[in-house]
Amino acid sequence: MPYPEPHIIEFPKHGESIIGYISVTSNSSLPFSVERLFWTYYTPESIVRGRHAHYETQQILVAVSGRIIVTTDNGKGSINSFVLDSPNVGVYLPPHVWHTMQYSHSAVQLVLASTAFDEKDYIRDYEKFKEVWAK
Repeated sequence: MPYPEPHIIEFPKHGESIIGYISVTSNSSLPFSVERLFWTYYTPESIVRGRHAHYETQQILVAVSGRIIVTTDNGKGSINSFVLDSPNVGVYLPPHVWHTMQYSHSAVQLVLASTAFDEKDYIRDYEKFKEVWAK
């Protein structure tokens, strides 16, 4: 199945500055059905996380707080960088993309994932990733 390339997803933002905002979504508005949610926080700014790709899992990353720089690599020479710094914006990651994340100290990252956790779904070696997806 061909997947779209990584791209920004903007969630609806309702409210105003004097009362605050809410963003809402549902599975019917997303490119996949959400099977798992997880979040990361208090990651030191000097740490780069991620460094993997997936065989099957699709994800949307959202910086609920702070700033996250997401770098993607499709293994064929296309490298992109996305700056997430608004809680109503996420980045879609298909399974065929190597990705890394670097966080501001205050960043809280929410991840919407299309599958339950399975270690066998992860490609943690960059050379193996290129063998699998750079075709």
